Amino acid sequence: MDKSQNNVAAGLEGIVVANTQMSMVDGQAGRLVLRGYEVGQLSGEVSFEQACGLFLDGALPPAKDTEAIGQALAAARVEAFDGLDQVKGALKQDDAMAALRGAVGQWGIEDPSDRRAAALRLVGALPVWSTAWWRMRNGQAPVAPDARAAHSADTLTMLHGCAPSAAKRRALDAYLVAVIDHGMNASTFTARVVASTGADLTSAVTAAIGALSGPLHGGAPGPVLDMLDAIGHADRAQAWIETELAQGRRIMGMGHRVYKVRDPRAAVLERAVEGIEGELTGKTAQRLALAHAVEAHAQAMLEAAKPGRKLRANVEFYTAVLLEALELPRELFAATFCASRALGWCAHVFEQRDTGRLLRPRARYVGPAPKAA
Repeated sequence: MDKSQNNVAAGLEGIVVANTQMSMVDGQAGRLVLRGYEVGQLSGEVSFEQACGLFLDGALPPAKDTEAIGQALAAARVEAFDGLDQVKGALKQDDAMAALRGAVGQWGIEDPSDRRAAALRLVGALPVWSTAWWRMRNGQAPVAPDARAAHSADTLTMLHGCAPSAAKRRALDAYLVAVIDHGMNASTFTARVVASTGADLTSAVTAAIGALSGPLHGGAPGPVLDMLDAIGHADRAQAWIETELAQGRRIMGMGHRVYKVRDPRAAVLERAVEGIEGELTGKTAQRLALAHAVEAHAQAMLEAAKPGRKLRANVEFYTAVLLEALELPRELFAATFCASRALGWCAHVFEQRDTGRLLRPRARYVGPAPKAA
């Protein structure tokens, strides 16, 4: 692509394609508003069940409705576990995201008579499939869900085979709530485009999972841990970052396409890690200290090397530290993100359907002129 084409592509970014009540991203001020709440007012403060009610119904639910949402998620987990044979072909895939995409397609999630039920049936099933995929790949039997447990707690139980502490359940809740929605990102836009054609919810969600599986969208938390592994100790951070910058390589977990300040989700996830710090192993406590040091060095050195770029920590920086602290394998990082973002996708699908409008973006032709006859 030549310079003029690059300029055209840059000029097309940021074009408004839909009105939404789901989220507002202010990259200059570092704000993320989710259904009328700052992300910090929700993440770490409300349960994932409450957040489901907020996104599907437009308001935080009272206790009775929250309990009903929890029961619906639990029923979906039980149904998905009982139906594992139906999706066993998908769960043989080598990649967790491919497994989820295939499982959604084989299982089917559309229930046009009750939008909330359809969304909760999907959201409840996803961690059943991802944890079963991981355990079977490692020669272990899938763990049956506990219909009495909170959704986040049961997700960790199905992965590890034992119930988590309350602090770890709250930490996973904080993560799932923080990443439900984030403006018109690639996977959300994909879901809305598919929905705008009149296609069913299964089609919209499987398409969105395909978009999320690309490394440019949801693939950086694992490489953040690779970076921390390579650095090893805070004393080595400055020299390691200098070498990476000199060789023109990216510093993982730093910089965002929208935010020009620190990603507000980084702050809430950092607090979530600190909330379980008393339970952390020595290794994980050291990892958190290392992450703090690396972030500080990277921010200062990037500012010096690339003045004006304002490359700050993004959501993936502390996502990596948090999910590792919860002992999630790196192969499940994207799938765990998907288990939350699917709620946002469903809400956007329903919102798009209500417009009754086909999304039909136009491309600007930059090819050669027709040859003379």
